[in-house]
Formats: sequence, C-alpha cells, structure tokens
Amino acid sequence: MTAASSGISLLAADDDSALLRASAERCGVITRVAARNFYHGLKLLPEPKRSQMYALYAYMRLLDDIADEDDGRSRARRVEDLAAWRELTGEVFAGRLPDAVGGDPGIWPAVADLVRRRAVPRHLFDAAIAGQQQDLDAPAFDTFDELHEYCYRVAGVVGVASVYVWGFNGGADTIDLAVKRGVAFQLTNILRDLRADAALGRTYLPRAELAAAGVTPEQIAEGRADDRFVEMVRSQVARAESYYAASAALEGRIDADSRPTLAAMTEIYHGLLKKIARDPARVLRERVSLSVFNKLWIAARAKRAERAVRVRG
Repeated sequence: MTAASSGISLLAADDDSALLRASAERCGVITRVAARNFYHGLKLLPEPKRSQMYALYAYMRLLDDIADEDDGRSRARRVEDLAAWRELTGEVFAGRLPDAVGGDPGIWPAVADLVRRRAVPRHLFDAAIAGQQQDLDAPAFDTFDELHEYCYRVAGVVGVASVYVWGFNGGADTIDLAVKRGVAFQLTNILRDLRADAALGRTYLPRAELAAAGVTPEQIAEGRADDRFVEMVRSQVARAESYYAASAALEGRIDADSRPTLAAMTEIYHGLLKKIARDPARVLRERVSLSVFNKLWIAARAKRAERAVRVRG
C-alpha cells in the first residue's frame, strides 16, 4: 500500500454523487460481511446516518485487518501499510481525496464525506491507528490502566465517533459515556477471544491480575480451565459489567432516531458477556456467540421499543 492524493477536493468529491454512491455501497458490503454483531443494529439507522456508520465501520475494519488479518503479510509489510493508512487519513483531514490505492480504496470518498459532514475529530482516528500499532507489537499489559488505554484506542474512540454520527447532547459528559460503552464492548471482546488471542501470543488481560489469580497465559493458550481460571474470568466479567452500568445514561443522550441502534448493539454485546458469566470455562472451548436469530430478535425488539416511545410522546 502506498499513499497518494488524487488532488480532488472533498467538495468536488461530494459533487460527484456517483463516486460517493459507489464508495458508500462498498462500505455497506464490508459492514454486512464483517460486522457480525454490529450490522443488525446499524441497519436500524435512518439515512444518511446508516451509510455514515457503514463508512466508519469499514474504515475501522480495514485498519484492524492491517494488524490482524491472516493474509500472509510480513510484520514489516504491515508496518508499512499502517504508515500508509495514517498518510491516507491525513489526506482526508487535509481536505483532499486519496487516490485509489492498495486493498480497498473504495472506502475513502465515503470516509471523507463522513468526516466533513459530521465533524468527527481527527484525534479519534489517530488513536485508532495507535491501537493497531500496539497490536502489531503483540501487546501485553501489566496493569488495568495500560489495558484501559488500549481499549480506549481500539473501541472507546469508535464509541465517540459513533455519537458524532448519531447526534448527541450533554457535551463532554456524553463523550465520557461513549468511551465507557466502547470499553465495555472491548472488555467483552477480550473475554470472548481469550484463547484465540493467547494462541497468537497476545494476552490482553493484565499480567499482574493473572498472576494474582494463579492463571498463566500458557494455561489459557492450552485451554486448561480450573477453579482459579473460572474465578479470574468472573472478576473480569464484573469489571466489564461495571462499564455497562457506568454508561447506562448514554441512550438518553443521543438522537431518538439512533437509540434503537445503540440499544441493539449493546444488548448483543451484553448478551455475550452474560453468556460467558453463566459458564466462564466456555471461552476456552469455543468462541462464544449469539445466534443470527437472536440478533435479529434483539434488533426488532429495539425498533419496536423506539416506536412505542415515539407513539407515547
């Protein structure tokens, strides 16, 4: 991947509706294929918020793939691709449309449109890129403060960018709630992927806490569950639950037409956490998930609840 600019201004890109439509369609395809937990909630959004969230997801998905996709790239190549991605992002924030380059150039007009129309701050994208750089370095965290910083970079910033798309009130307090909800999602992800990550040499849970619990990364990678492991997972579940609870006011801070999406996404992720809580050792046997039917039911229920509130109002 090499970075380049077409010299096309974002205004000109906006005028070229065919270019933007094609880019938005590409982002929608990426989201539909890859966003197994988010897609059912994102579909509930009205346009143009739906397409803007697809653009945000596609950007974050392809960025994540630079660090994680099992595609045979060397680490050196991934470092180069991440640097190029940073340059391409800079082009967007400089008001220029990046050239078609590398693996998936079709997202950039939609990303540029998202950034311009929703005024999403650049520092969120910079933090997300920094999070993927950590993944390239096979992260290991000694303390929860270190893990929290990582969770902010790979998930908290996505929560904040999302509320810029959805519309929100409450200023900095709402931004803090969005960060907490993103951290709750990421802590859930970490527990769900515990064994798979350990097999790749990545142990995201704080090493000091693992040591205090008498659990080793090798034990996790080998899938050996004992009472100490179960208790350790329960303590991590409790921490994640505290972040869901601390961000409970977020739904009331975003625009009404976006609340079903947030409610559905949260119920799906919270449902994963509750499933882990019922059988902590399960994370060493399989990747915990909800069925497609369950996700569809959650999304439909969120939409019905929003309609009921609108009717009462």
